Amino acid sequence: MIDFKEQEKIDSVRGALALRSQIEPLADGIWKKGLKNLCYLGIGGTWASCQQVVCYMKERTCLDVFAINAAEYNTTGDCKIGKGTCVVISSVTGTTTEIVQAVKLVQSKGAEVIGFIDKADSELAGLVDYCITYPINEQMKFFITADRFMHLNGELPEYEEMYAEFDKYLPEALVQVEKDSDDFAKNYVSAHKDDELHYFVGGGTLYGATYSYAMCFWEEMHWLRSKSIHSAEFFHGTLEIIDKDTAVTVFVGEDKQRPLGERVAKFLPRICENYTIIDTKDYKLPGISEKYRGRVCHMVMRAVTNRIDAHLVDQTGHDMSLRRYYRKMDY
Repeated sequence: MIDFKEQEKIDSVRGALALRSQIEPLADGIWKKGLKNLCYLGIGGTWASCQQVVCYMKERTCLDVFAINAAEYNTTGDCKIGKGTCVVISSVTGTTTEIVQAVKLVQSKGAEVIGFIDKADSELAGLVDYCITYPINEQMKFFITADRFMHLNGELPEYEEMYAEFDKYLPEALVQVEKDSDDFAKNYVSAHKDDELHYFVGGGTLYGATYSYAMCFWEEMHWLRSKSIHSAEFFHGTLEIIDKDTAVTVFVGEDKQRPLGERVAKFLPRICENYTIIDTKDYKLPGISEKYRGRVCHMVMRAVTNRIDAHLVDQTGHDMSLRRYYRKMDY
């Protein structure tokens, strides 16, 4: 397999799961002081992750949890943010302008900020109230935090059992998904690397990932034109511009919004001959119980798209680190 460092991937997921030992005391301390509401705040790819985790929590909790786009917050604010608000952010560089401004603003309103900042010596690392430093694995950090707060609220009694299973089996299981999807990814890239426009459809916890994959990966990193659509919205506009040659990929997950993806997947063959269905249920997760598959289906999707990315780089020769404008110009 090209660009595949198996042990490095296993160690990365294992290390992210081990962050529970740092996240739990932070969440427990905030809980004891009195949690009014929980806000996930992001921009771009981190905004996508915020949408994923909030969708996940809304299935399971009565806690007041919401996601905010940092640029929007900096212009319009949100009256719900104040004393008793816990704001959760993530940043790779620790310097993202919109996030820096938003953190200062929420703190001025009395909120406390947990920051997952990849660079310990960055501006954001010094600004947030609580900082945890560990590279990548953003969604895992967000979801562990969510699970802890729901457990504290008495809504996730399986917390210990679930994480015991994840700790033991999940790192290797996700690596196996990459192995199992590699041939598919190679053929998929061969078929779609020259698309003029590609539509990506997803719902549930996969929608934020779908939005991110279209915008942050295909557009920003691969320079390929794409658009993301929520599976609930596909039948309210998008279906009218689909014909037999339109490139469409539907991501189908295993949470409660699965029927939305299944509906699109069932309809597409009637009007399109250029569609692909990527269903997380098609991939085995050795050791992971059926009841927890919905919790990790977004990670299964990412494992598959990891292989698509690797083959896109191999077949197009385009370096994913290249940018024309992002952090190259003032705007």
